[in-house]
Amino acid sequence: MLEALLKTTSALFDPDRRFRQARIFHATRVALALLVSIALTTGINIPHGEWATITVLVVIGGLQHHGNIRRRAAERGAGTLIGAFVGLFLILQENYFGFPLLTYLLLALACGYCAYHAVGKGGYVALLAGITVVITAGHGNQHVSDALWRTVDVMIGTAIALAFSFALPAYASYSWRFKLAGLLRACAAVHAKIERGFPDEHTRQQDMMKLGPPLVQLRSLIPSVAKETGVPATELEEVQHSARVCISALEMLATIPPDMVDPCGDEHGIRDLLLEMASALEAGDETMVRHGISLPAPHPDDPTIGHSSFAFLTLQLSAELAHLRDHLSQMAARDNFPYTIR
Repeated sequence: MLEALLKTTSALFDPDRRFRQARIFHATRVALALLVSIALTTGINIPHGEWATITVLVVIGGLQHHGNIRRRAAERGAGTLIGAFVGLFLILQENYFGFPLLTYLLLALACGYCAYHAVGKGGYVALLAGITVVITAGHGNQHVSDALWRTVDVMIGTAIALAFSFALPAYASYSWRFKLAGLLRACAAVHAKIERGFPDEHTRQQDMMKLGPPLVQLRSLIPSVAKETGVPATELEEVQHSARVCISALEMLATIPPDMVDPCGDEHGIRDLLLEMASALEAGDETMVRHGISLPAPHPDDPTIGHSSFAFLTLQLSAELAHLRDHLSQMAARDNFPYTIR
């Protein structure tokens, strides 16, 4: 039984498994939060307990990466609470003045104000505040006790959601590592096909198009990774730039007709370096990359050097890969990145 527990614990904290099963971890966390919400509100018989469960979904349902989870969870919690108190105010004034048209006008003005700010800075807070105003107040015809209980439900749901948002979150730095590793492996596969020659133009276009989406995904993770690890975003942007340059070089190499290909140096050195960097990122061990790995060397007597030739582009690619390797090694030595979380 102890062995089974140890295996389960290791699986929960294994970065590779956490990345590959990120959606399952997130879904499990949300499901457990919902169960706690249902058990709590049902166990103590809180009226309208379903609103606590709805609030759990609103606050935590779309939060996954740990990098921005604190700020975004707090923003969503704040927006939900603000909306609940505004909704309660609308109910109180409706019961005091008894003018439904005034309540409708105030409700519209409140939601319009939230919508105005929802498209700018603090959009999460404003949007959720507006939604919660309607949840709490309805159309102004709610009873005061109902509004009070809905406010309590919203606060309970927010507290549960914030608590569970920190339970086994998916770290953006894990995603960044494995996505970058996957991109490097895809580049190695494309480079191998370039040397052999693509079977047709359609295959070439399809293979090159597959390199674009991972690069975009890496770019979107940079702010979260910087928050998690403390590494400046500029350092991560430099990695992003090197990856983009490598893909551009591969795109140009792929357009050169096979009969004009003029291999220079050790072509396998580029693929070996790509695969070793990918393995190091996946394993979290930058020492797996051999710094003395053979890369194509220039041909001093080659008259095509200096023009858009296969040899020149290959040298550019190898130089950029060497820079990427050195930059990742420096980040690992200085910040122990990307192998630890702050």
